[in-house]
Amino acid sequence: MKLIASALLIGSAAAFAPAQTGKASTSLKAVDATKAIGVQTPLGFYDPFRIFGDDPTAVDDDKFARARYTELKHGRVAMLAVVGYLVTYAGVRFPGAENVPSGFAALNEIGGMVWAQMIGTQFVMEMANGGLSLDGKDFTGTQEFAGDFRNGFIDFGWDKQSDAWKEKKRAVELNNGRAAMMGITGMMVHDYMGNIGDILPWGQ
Repeated sequence: MKLIASALLIGSAAAFAPAQTGKASTSLKAVDATKAIGVQTPLGFYDPFRIFGDDPTAVDDDKFARARYTELKHGRVAMLAVVGYLVTYAGVRFPGAENVPSGFAALNEIGGMVWAQMIGTQFVMEMANGGLSLDGKDFTGTQEFAGDFRNGFIDFGWDKQSDAWKEKKRAVELNNGRAAMMGITGMMVHDYMGNIGDILPWGQ
């Protein structure tokens, strides 16, 4: 679990050094990271570890796309993690798992077949969405941006919307993911310290 926490923290460190507005590219074109999606108040462009070097206005397109996809993916995982933690902490369980506790205590109660199912599901999802690569391409190669996993048929009216609407929605997802990375990290820390009940008084 320390590895998970470290991964989330590293992902959140790059979290405010935002996103590509066009399709994922394999060219050496430079990207101005200070004007990309996700650079907004109150922090603006935020890259404390200088992931994009000394000149963030001329970042290699491939490097930027990988960093953006990494942040987007970590954010999505963290959003699922926050929801999952809160739901299980509130006492919601699948049939047959009524006695499994929430948080770190659940790790010792999960059976081998459940672990195998989770790992198998993750592998299938990775292969269907990106093929275990870091370029953020979908299975069909028709993505509009790194992390766009519509795979040519899951649209929900996206293509009918304006560019301004799309950029706003992408910025919302990025910021929700950033908040979730910090949120799940905080809950994991308090769970490990044994005082999660002080911030989540309801539930178990």
